[in-house]
Amino acid sequence: MKRVALFPGSFDPFTAGHLNILKRALTMFDEVVVAVGINQDKRGFFTTEKKLDIIRQAVAGMKNVEVMSYDNLTIDTCRSLGIHHIVRGVRNMIDFETERSIADANRRLAPEIETIIIPTAQEFAHISSTAVRDLIKHNGDASLFLPENVKL
Repeated sequence: MKRVALFPGSFDPFTAGHLNILKRALTMFDEVVVAVGINQDKRGFFTTEKKLDIIRQAVAGMKNVEVMSYDNLTIDTCRSLGIHHIVRGVRNMIDFETERSIADANRRLAPEIETIIIPTAQEFAHISSTAVRDLIKHNGDASLFLPENVKL
């Protein structure tokens, strides 16, 4: 049986840290679906289409990775795709506490779906999508924080 995980997020934008988590998740799962969550109540910096484009650039040539967007509960997306694992990355303890709370809520709502929390590699722990957006807004060089083959 193929082990598939959903790697959901806003990915605004998808960073080198996100790519690190994805690559490490691929050592545990046969396939990982990177899923951009669409929140109608939040206006992102990048459009959903641009986020998907950035992720596709980042994963170009990688096997066993799918890229999609969704606009419902993450657990409902998992159920509709027959996925039983969610992958989440954390940079620090603040991220961990937030992700643990979400994982606990998801487990109550969908006990058949397990969340795997992966700490990012130390060299990427300082990278946040917020910092990357700030660099872009102020015409800074964000390339050090993005996957190598991503062109904005």
